Amino acid sequence: MKRLSVKLHLITWTTTDDPPAGGSSLEQLVPACRSGDRKAQKRLFDALAPKMMALCLRYIGDRPTAEDVLQDGFITLFSRLDSYSGAGSFEGWARRIFVNTALMHLRKTDALKLSDDIEEARKLFTEEATPVQKMGYRELMTLIERLPADARTVFNMYVIEGYSHKEIAEALGFNEATSRSKLQRARIRLQEMIKEQEKK
Repeated sequence: MKRLSVKLHLITWTTTDDPPAGGSSLEQLVPACRSGDRKAQKRLFDALAPKMMALCLRYIGDRPTAEDVLQDGFITLFSRLDSYSGAGSFEGWARRIFVNTALMHLRKTDALKLSDDIEEARKLFTEEATPVQKMGYRELMTLIERLPADARTVFNMYVIEGYSHKEIAEALGFNEATSRSKLQRARIRLQEMIKEQEKK
């Protein structure tokens, strides 16, 4: 329990825009973090927190809840450092933890239990949302946060994280057709929001 309390305290650190001290790569920090080196843990936290906060916001949609998910993600990350084998980038491994933490939160709040009628879903398939492709990154992220939870989750997993529809379906407990329809629904809603902004 003592080690866990140290990890919980770690999450209270304030992030900065400065690069981690010493310039160590994330992979190089892992052994020291495993051994309980507080400075290495802080450097790892400072390096990952801004990116993982952006990820949590994309999935959750509101900052206070996203901050809670961020903390839960770091608790999980530090408790599972021993399972990082060194194969592949550490950041990629960490991203999976934060995606899974966000998905667990969404499941607990029933945000993913919205179901699509298959016939209705088929009507949603249209050409690619070209206005979405023209959006700036920050503008697009702001609009993604406003999508319904189920559509937002599938959009994040497929477009941004690179999951396949099969992986999404397995992770969220529905079939691949539903994953595709939710993705298309997200794209259509993004088009609608872009057009609304253009009218202002």
